[in-house]
Parts: sequence; C-alpha cells; structure tokens
Amino acid sequence: MEPKRGDGDLDHVDDAEKWVYDSSVDHKGNVPLRARTGVWKASLFIIAIEFSERLSYFGIATSLIIYLTKVIHQDLKTAARSVNYWAGVTTLMPLFGGFIADAYLGRFWTVFVSSIVYLLGLILLAMSWYVPSFKACDNGEVCQEPRKVHEVIFFLAIYLVSIGTGGHKPSLESFGADQFDDDHNGERTKKLSFFNWWNFGLCSGLLLGVTVVIYVQEQVSWGAGDIILTAVMATSMLIFIIGRSRYRYRVPTGSPLTPLLQVLVAAIAKRNLPCPTNPDHELYEGPNKSQKSQCRLLCHTKNLMFLDKAAILEDKETSAEKQSPWRLATVSKVEEMKLILNMIPIWIATLPFGVTVSQSSTFFIKQSTTLDRKVGDFLIPPASIYALSAIGMIISVTMYEKILVPMLRKATGNERGIKILQRIGIGMFFTIVTMVVAALVERKRHSVVEKNPVHGSLSMSVFWLAPQFLIVGFGDGFTLVGLQEYFYDQVPDSMRSLGIAFYLSVIGAGNFLSSLLITIVDQISEKTGQSWLGKDIISSRLDYFYWLLAAVSTVNLFVYVFLARRYSYKNVQRSVAVADCYDGDGAGSSVV
Repeated sequence: MEPKRGDGDLDHVDDAEKWVYDSSVDHKGNVPLRARTGVWKASLFIIAIEFSERLSYFGIATSLIIYLTKVIHQDLKTAARSVNYWAGVTTLMPLFGGFIADAYLGRFWTVFVSSIVYLLGLILLAMSWYVPSFKACDNGEVCQEPRKVHEVIFFLAIYLVSIGTGGHKPSLESFGADQFDDDHNGERTKKLSFFNWWNFGLCSGLLLGVTVVIYVQEQVSWGAGDIILTAVMATSMLIFIIGRSRYRYRVPTGSPLTPLLQVLVAAIAKRNLPCPTNPDHELYEGPNKSQKSQCRLLCHTKNLMFLDKAAILEDKETSAEKQSPWRLATVSKVEEMKLILNMIPIWIATLPFGVTVSQSSTFFIKQSTTLDRKVGDFLIPPASIYALSAIGMIISVTMYEKILVPMLRKATGNERGIKILQRIGIGMFFTIVTMVVAALVERKRHSVVEKNPVHGSLSMSVFWLAPQFLIVGFGDGFTLVGLQEYFYDQVPDSMRSLGIAFYLSVIGAGNFLSSLLITIVDQISEKTGQSWLGKDIISSRLDYFYWLLAAVSTVNLFVYVFLARRYSYKNVQRSVAVADCYDGDGAGSSVV
C-alpha cells in the first residue's frame, strides 16, 4: 500500500518508509509523509529551539562560579568543584534521557517533557531571588553568610535544569538530524551541513547568553537575568510545539541495549564453535535481508570475530525465526555490538579534551575578575569574556563549512571533506595550544602582580585572555562538531539519542575528572609548600596547572591518533540485493 503524499510532491517514496510525518493516520492506516524539499524548514524550527535553550544554559553556566564565590561565598577550589559537579551531572544525564527517548517516549515527547522540567528549574531559580523567605539575605546579595534555605533552593533549581537538559539535549539534536534521510543521497549530504549549522545556532545562543543575560545579571540583578531565561525557555517550548506538523518522527522500538546484550550472551554460549570461514554464507542475517527495515542492515567486518559466533545457525532444522534471540543474532546486530565496543577506546581518548575545555567555564572566567575589564566607561561583566569562545567557534564552523569542506571534498573524494576522527583530532591539537597560551598569560599576570603589588593585575587588560578563549572556541568547532557527528553516525540507528548522549558524556566525565584532578593537584602541591590552587586567584599558581594539562593532552593526542588510524567505520548496506556497502564516513567500500 503506497503511503499518502504530504504537503508537496515527493522525490520518491520507498515501499517501507521508515519516517512518520504525524501521529495521525487515515481510516486505511496510511501515514502522510512530508515532502523532501521541506527538510530544512523542519530542522530550522529545531535549531531555533537549540538557540533558545543554549542561551538559557550558558546564562547560568558561565556566571555560576561568580555566583558561588560572590553570593554563596565558596572559596575558589570549592566553587570550581561545584561547577564541575553540576556541569558533569548536566552532561551525563543525557545518557538516561537518550535511553528513554530511543526506547520508550520517542524524541519529540522526551524533548517536550524535559523542557517542562527545565522551565520549572528556571522558575524556581527566579523565586530563589525574589521570594522573601528564599532570598540569600534581607539586604540583597551583600551578606557574609547566605541563608541555608537559599542554598538548598538554588542548588535544587540548577539541578532541575540539569535533569531537563538531560532529556532535552540528546533528543533534540538527534531529532533534528532525523529530519534527513540517510538513504537519500541529497539529504545525507545536507545532514553533514546540519551539524555545522546546529553549532552555529548553539554558539549564537551562547553569545547572547554570555553578553546580554550576563550584563543584566551584573548591572540589574541575578533575579532579572533569571526572569529573562525563564521567558526564553517558555518561548522555545512554544516554537517547538508550533513546528510539530512539519517534523518527521522515528517510532521508538524498545530498549536498544537488549539486542546488544543478546549478542554477547549468544557469543559466549557458542564460544566453543569455530569462527566461520565463509561469513557471507555461514552467518545468519534474518528475514529482513530482502526488505527495508527501520534500521539499516550492516555489512560484516573482520574485527572482533569472536562476536560472529552469535550469528552462527546451529539448529538448521528449526526455522531461524523461531529460535531464541538469546541464542541466535543477526549479522547486523553483531555488527552493532562491534560498533559500541569500537567506540569505547575513542571515548576514553577524548576525555582529556573534556578536562581541558572545562577550564574555560571555571578558572578562565575567574581569572577575568582580577583583570582590568573597563572599555572606556563600560565595565565588561567577568563571564562575558566567554563570548570570545563562541565567536571562535562560529568562525571555525563557518570557515569549515563554506571554505574547507568544498576544497577538501575535491581533494579527498570524501563527502565530509575529511574523516570524522581527523576533524576531532585537529580540534584536540588546538586544546593543547589553548593550555600553553593560558599558562603563558597566567605567568604574565603573576609577573605584573610581583612588579606592581599595589594595583596588582588590575593594570593588565582582560583582553590578554582573548587568545585562549578564541583558540579553545576555534578548536571546539572541530572537536565538538566532530564528536556530535561521530557519536550520532557511528552508533546503531536505534541508539541515536544515546549517541548524542555519549558525545555529551565526554564533557560530563571530563568535568568530573577535572574536579578529581583539582583535588589531587591541590593535595600534592600543598605538600611542597604552596598549593597550585589556593583559596583565590591571587594565591594560586594556575600556570603550573595549565602546563600539566597541556602535557597530559599532548601525550593523549598521540594515543588518540594511534587509535583513530586503526578505527573501522560503520559499514552500511547501500543495496541489499547486491550487498553493496558504504562506510559511515562517506567513502565507498565493498562487502567483506
């Protein structure tokens, strides 16, 4: 039965279309499909939501260390750890939200529900400033010891934002990428641009968050900034709902982890069987070999061949469809398990990147409070210096999309320009440069303080920090976008929300590792006489800490390159009839 047409002519309609245009169907069970010419219209609605959500998130995140030291009165080490804990939870929660989206709720409803939680957190944050019994103290923000109730309400509010982000972030990004069909050449190419423009929208929201919102927090009140964030989030929810009729929807298929566990159990149960010598004929693919299913079929690969035993058909007299999935898996399911296992070393190798970028929202911003922030009669808010990072990323993404990709496509023949892992590696190199520059600038600040102890580093312009923010932003345009593409593209099709969560977990785990590293460095350096991380910036030696991060990142980059050169990309069957395959990085390949 041919599906009904949507609002325009379709270029072509597949016999078993995997996209749902709307939850409604007619009396014959036909599902209306959206015209392919409208994919960018739907994705622009979603990019607009990301713009609004990121404005809200960075309006909180970049000024958090200032709030904790100025209003809550935490010392530098404690405030940095508090920020790292919150950022870590915020970027690890998507693992749970992504699982719920892929398995049960679907991406649209996960975004909707999590946005409500997000909005409740912002409302509570505003209440912590304006409700008399929730205020830090009676006379505004100037008090030596804030009320306990204020701390409780404040942390409850920001962790509600964390929970909301946990469902919002992985589901929204994968939902946006879902608007493009991987099996349609034109749309697959457009999706490569989608991640670049997604990050352009992200950075634009970030830019306004760390300028306009931070300025309101600094010059008016923290509560006024919270009201702006609440209004923005409410508006973003409305925009998301308005675009509902334009979206494509992927139906959740149950827990994506169960098939992976089934492969592992089946491989262990048949561990004594010999590895197949002719995989194309000896391994079971399943009843969908000749028809299109919601998840694309994968080609067999020669790595991790122990898992191939899960697809060996032992009982040939009994129909394969009737055999337990815990005893027999398809080749595609086996290959999906291989994809996940192959990702683990890459994920670990990117953690030092997460550690280094976490410094830009903690120590980098706290450094700006000790420098001269005046431009004429205007005083730049400390957290607004983070805007330079967003500018660096916007420049990086725009140059990559408009200049480098067209040139590299011609040179390499790869539709991405360069391979995903190469793009990530380039960005990791920039983080090393960032730490070196940051160490040199901090050393310069210390020398200024030594020469002029009366005025201290106030005689040094805040724009000395500009290079490290610009470079880290420029590197993010390579690594962060590359990580998004990698974890979305290389995971099984049924796990794409979880894939985005894996990308975010790099930053989350990096924040926790940064907090752990701060504790270790503080304890060890304190035994030598002076802690590198004192109670404030003046008594700290952050330059030593930055040199340590630069050294660790350099060693790690060599490990990453070693792993990336040996990585096997996702191998998808382009045509089931002839088992023609292409790898997930855009280059063609023959069946193994």
